[in-house]
Amino acid sequence: MAKVTLNKNAFKALASDTRLKIIRTLDGRKMSLTELSKETDLNKATLHEHLAKLTEAGLIKRIQREGHKWVYYKLSWKGESLLHPENTKIVVVFTAAFISLIAGFTQMYLYISTRFTQNTEQADQGFDVLNTPPPNGAETVTRTTQEATGFFPSDVWLYAAIICFLLFIVLLSFSINKLWKNKHPSL
Repeated sequence: MAKVTLNKNAFKALASDTRLKIIRTLDGRKMSLTELSKETDLNKATLHEHLAKLTEAGLIKRIQREGHKWVYYKLSWKGESLLHPENTKIVVVFTAAFISLIAGFTQMYLYISTRFTQNTEQADQGFDVLNTPPPNGAETVTRTTQEATGFFPSDVWLYAAIICFLLFIVLLSFSINKLWKNKHPSL
């Protein structure tokens, strides 16, 4: 289970059953003061006071668009992680999946660039061999793949790219599966 760190203000805000009810009501949606009042059966003045304490604790956000008179309230990331601590794990796995995707594209770029430089070097070498005949008795020397590309053969970059792309697919499918299970809780 993921850990949620709370400060002193958050503990004070969560000490009230009414505020806990407000947090549960705001789970997954944003609501105006009137909607919250109807949903929780609380007076608007009382509700406003509780919302101020929850906002001060950083558990909810107050959303007010410029030029509009309606104010909406929704859970902040801290409030969401309080109700759903497993979402933090999903975000970490999503991030790891996309880092793997970026690494895969980088490896593919390295593979293509080493292949391109290897092909141009071979073409240049072939051009020189055609234009300048070897001296009598001298044999033409061809370079091996490791000499042409430096330390690694260029296929290593291709294998690394394939591994990164496979890792991306596995991590992405795992995180989507977890997200799907969290959206539809089992009874």
